[in-house]
Amino acid sequence: MGSTTPCRDAGDIWRIVTEMRTPSLIRRSLAAVLVLGGLTAAPSRALAQTAPAAPASPSGVRPGQAPGTRPAQPAPAPGTRPAQPTPAPGAAVTSTGIATPTDYVIGPDDVLGIVFWRDADMTGDVTVRPDGLITLPLLKELKAAGLTPEQLRDQIQKAAGQFIEDPNVTVVVRQINSRNIFITGQVVRPGGYPVSGQMTVLQLIAIAGGLTEFADGKAIITRANIAKPFQFNYNDVSKGNKMEQNILLKPGDTVIVR
Repeated sequence: MGSTTPCRDAGDIWRIVTEMRTPSLIRRSLAAVLVLGGLTAAPSRALAQTAPAAPASPSGVRPGQAPGTRPAQPAPAPGTRPAQPTPAPGAAVTSTGIATPTDYVIGPDDVLGIVFWRDADMTGDVTVRPDGLITLPLLKELKAAGLTPEQLRDQIQKAAGQFIEDPNVTVVVRQINSRNIFITGQVVRPGGYPVSGQMTVLQLIAIAGGLTEFADGKAIITRANIAKPFQFNYNDVSKGNKMEQNILLKPGDTVIVR
């Protein structure tokens, strides 16, 4: 009878069995982990593949543009001007001018804007000639000097009525070049100066830089249609005496300082 393996106690048998089963348990555990990981990742990939697309933007709205806003206009090519909006048919011609004194009348060299409603061919700027006349298309020559802008408007409308049905005219003052006063003689800056409001002789001398070193302070003021010139003494007026000599100047006056 052959030799037999001595009988081992229960503890040895359990240890042997455990050692024999451990590698396969580990392998099975790792496989289970891998299988569970794949099952967990699969729904995520499926959700990503089946995610609904972003809702389509409303009609006429570009991506990234807020509803209710206008899309940005493309920049013009270098060296070109952006397109200007086309005015609506029948839109009024914009007429802008300068503020005029209450006693203003049109004079030579003044620049006027003659605006005809809905008639671009008749609309334009004109300069009053030295003889006081202006030239307009179709109407030829009209007198403007000595009239207020309202009086000139009425005259133009009356003349245009012979050629245009129910003309609507606006006269706009662009520049006032006729309301100048002049100072010459012993002042720092002699010349012509525009007057848009009230100005006295003393104020004009101050605007002209004051008297020169060799001035005696006496002056005369010449005015159109007045034969005898006005007298002015700077030394008296500057001290508050003979204030009646410090007269208000009018366009066209000339002050001569000695």
